[in-house]
Amino acid sequence: MISSCTGLCSSTRATMRSMLFSSLYAGMTTARHGGHSALLAGLAAVGLGSVLVGLMDRDAVLYAAENHSGRRGATVPAPWLSTNREMLAPRGPCRAVPAKRALPSNLQTRSAPMIRMRIKCPWARRAVFAGVPALVLALGGGCKPGEAPPAPPRESSASTPVPITVATAVSAPVDRTLPVVGTLFAKDEATVAAEVEGKLEKTMAEFGDRLRQDQPVALVDTDSYTALAAQASARVAQARAAAVSAGRDLGRQVELRRTGIASPADHDAAVANADQSRAALKAAEAAETVARLNVERSRVRAPFDAAVAERIAGAGDYVKPGTPLFRIVNDDVLKFIVQAPESHAPNVRKDLPVVFTVDAYPARSFEGRVFLVSPQVNAATRMFAFGALVPNADHALKAGTFARGELILEPAVPTVFVPLESVFSSSGISRVFVVTNDVARLRGIVPGRVRDGRQEILGGVAAGEVVATSGLSKLRDGQPVVLRVPSP
Repeated sequence: MISSCTGLCSSTRATMRSMLFSSLYAGMTTARHGGHSALLAGLAAVGLGSVLVGLMDRDAVLYAAENHSGRRGATVPAPWLSTNREMLAPRGPCRAVPAKRALPSNLQTRSAPMIRMRIKCPWARRAVFAGVPALVLALGGGCKPGEAPPAPPRESSASTPVPITVATAVSAPVDRTLPVVGTLFAKDEATVAAEVEGKLEKTMAEFGDRLRQDQPVALVDTDSYTALAAQASARVAQARAAAVSAGRDLGRQVELRRTGIASPADHDAAVANADQSRAALKAAEAAETVARLNVERSRVRAPFDAAVAERIAGAGDYVKPGTPLFRIVNDDVLKFIVQAPESHAPNVRKDLPVVFTVDAYPARSFEGRVFLVSPQVNAATRMFAFGALVPNADHALKAGTFARGELILEPAVPTVFVPLESVFSSSGISRVFVVTNDVARLRGIVPGRVRDGRQEILGGVAAGEVVATSGLSKLRDGQPVVLRVPSP
């Protein structure tokens, strides 16, 4: 028991001694560079370490005795004490001695009388006695008799004015806008196709050509359809002659029937022949109309003023009704189609102006006006579409171009601006220091867009108020300030 105690005490003491020397060395080294306060800190570490070593080693000795008795009082049976007396002999600095206070009678047993033992470690007691004065000296500040304790370190006083520069928040008329991005589309777009069947004789337009309404762009077997139209005209003339002849015969049969010479059968035959002749004439005239229409359709024409975006078929191709020949677009007027958040639905109305730019002309602005607003919000994107008509008389803009701009919701709205350097962000909130009576007050703001190096303020600062523009990192709410003239 005591042998294990001695080993434990020795190992603990060796470990703690090394910690003490390390603390003392660190304290002395710090004192050389840090002065009186650092030396006191090192001395406090030495004193506290000494106390802990004494207490820890004493606990280690007591717990070693508990290995037998299981109780911190080191109570052991008397028979064991007489049998193992050699183990209680002094070993190293620790030894076991009978305690001055006897064991209570109610804990004694007849079979095994109990004796209270006490484990003593003189060196641990010395460590406690040596460490306490050092700790007290350190906590007391090491002051000599009659010497006042050192003054606490001086902190920067919030009452010391901080030199800053300031600027006045100004108001300027600015359009209240909604940023938009979208694509330009042709107002009218069509695929010109063949209307009759036959060989494509000729194309009279090419990619990029500009067309006028009803301008011919292709010929589809026009000679054949012209001949068919002439044939239809001849059949009309033939049918018309037959109808005239049948009408005359009917007139004679009517006269003879009145005199009683013609039989009823001859009269009825003349009537039927006249009716058939008139019907044949109408059919021939209808066929002539179709033939002339086919002649016209064999000459393909532009349906409106446009530009050829693509030629699909060429001369020599055999085409049928519906075969694509050209794709044309009307780029005299374009549609700027954009998507807007549903929260702006009440603000988007017809005839509102839209100003935008394109990458091809970054220094030029284009303008249009809203002409349609979608009645439905996209459930997936929570956006709705609206479009603006954009005049393009000089054809500078091309269909399919990406554009970005602004929808002007309200023109010339008075808006507050402050210098950009006066605004800073803290915890995700934009703030400024408003200077009133040489005192800086911290205030949160609602920032808008940055325009020409100035920050738009939607709320939090009024026009005419003064804001700090420098020294913001040194300011606190309520900090006194002094105005500093900026260097030229």
